[in-house]
Parts: sequence; C-alpha cells; structure tokens
Amino acid sequence: MAAPNEMTPQQLLRLVGTPECPAIVDICIDPDFEADPLLIPGSFRHRHTDAEGLIKRLQGRPAVIVCQKGIKLSQGLTALLNSKGQKAEYLKGGVYGWRDMPGAMRVPASALPDPVNGVTLWVTRHRPKIDRIACPWLIRRFVDPDAVFLFVSPAEVMGVAERFGATPFDVEDVFWSHRGDACTFDTMIQEFSLHSPTLDRLALVVRAADTNRHDLAPEAAGLLALSVGLSRKYRDDQAQLAAGMGMYDALYRWARDGYDESHDWPTGRA
Repeated sequence: MAAPNEMTPQQLLRLVGTPECPAIVDICIDPDFEADPLLIPGSFRHRHTDAEGLIKRLQGRPAVIVCQKGIKLSQGLTALLNSKGQKAEYLKGGVYGWRDMPGAMRVPASALPDPVNGVTLWVTRHRPKIDRIACPWLIRRFVDPDAVFLFVSPAEVMGVAERFGATPFDVEDVFWSHRGDACTFDTMIQEFSLHSPTLDRLALVVRAADTNRHDLAPEAAGLLALSVGLSRKYRDDQAQLAAGMGMYDALYRWARDGYDESHDWPTGRA
C-alpha cells in the first residue's frame, strides 16, 4: 500500500510545468548532489536540517521533498514538516526514481545564473511581446519558481544588469538571446536541457511568432495576436507578465494534451 504522504515520479511529472505543481525541495546531501548535479525542473536545494527555514520559505505552499533514494532523509523531513502543519509529501524513489523514469527532464545546476538574494534575477527590455513573456514563463515553471524579472528601457538593460547583478536576456550580444534562426525561448530550452515533445511543440509556436515565420506553425498568428493584445491592455509590464503566465499555462496544456484536437460546427461533423 502506498504511503499517504508519498508521491510517485509519474504523478509529479504531470504536475511539473503547471500552476498546480507543489514546491519541489531537493535535500540531497552535498556529496550526493555534487556527484550528480542535476535538478528536477522547478526544484530548489535546501538543507534537510533546516525545517524551520524551509517552512518560512514555502509560505504555506505544499511541497514535495526529494532526497537521493526517497528513504530516510525525505521521509523524515516530510514527517517533521507535517507535524508542524506544513503540507508535504516525499518523492518515491527520490532522485533515482525520477532519473530512471522515461521522459524525465533534469536541469543542470551549472546552467542557473548565480542567485541574487536567494533567487535568480533577470532583466530585459520593457514592453514585452512574445519571447520576453514566454521566457519568464519557462523559468518560473521549470527553473526557478521565485525568479524576479526586471523590465527597463532598451538602452539601460546592460547597465541595470551590471549594477544589480541581474542576468540580461532577449537583447543583442548576450548569452541568453537569439541564436541563428532560433529565438531566446529555444536557447533557454537548450541550455536548461528542457527538451520534451510538449515543450518542443510549444517552442515551435513561440519561434514562429517571435521571428515572423508563421509558416512554421499556424498557431503563431494567434499567439502574436494575443501577445500584442496583452501589450495594449496592460501599461504595467509586471501586470502583463502575470496575465501572460496564464496564457502560456493554457498553451502548455494545449501542447501537452490538446494539440490534435479540432473544432467545427455543427458538432459531430466528420
């Protein structure tokens, strides 16, 4: 019988990338992590001995606790958190169980920029349209759920990056930007090792819309229209990002579960 506070890798895989995904807490001891420095998408590292600090960081969010094998460390911390009123489950099989599951993505820890005050800090041009909303969505859903994004005038992106320690993206002549025919969203999928049938399908639509190559994906015209509409609706870039998160959540579910569905009228027509 499954433990009442146990989550399987398959169950977690269905949640990763969605707003319903719990906080994923990697508590592998340092030698184990250094031997295999890859993260479950969206997870963050935390010491298993610091339950109080973790509760403070979670701020009431449910959590999945992950150790190397899913035994003493994760089960012990899960029980301790639940005893303090913090909802938590442990990942069955731990990192090994996730690693051995078909279709499991793993993010190289070395690909993440150095954190600023505990989170990754990013900066790009203001008045975002496609890449500059799609990339923050990808980062918050698959890399760093607490990532902070700054939108500034184009001429000030590099200066802000230098003064605040932020990572610039989707501007010319930086690491996180367009490469050849690929857009910044493609670059992030590549560098964070997030290739999957679902994200690759979504990336094609983002690339087609962002580079004005609608022949690549018919959905690109719709994404462009919605992106322009959001930019007209919101004067505040942070409010636009919040609204865009929901739009890309819907596109992700389309790319995962609904890409082969069509619609016609009247219903039932062959």
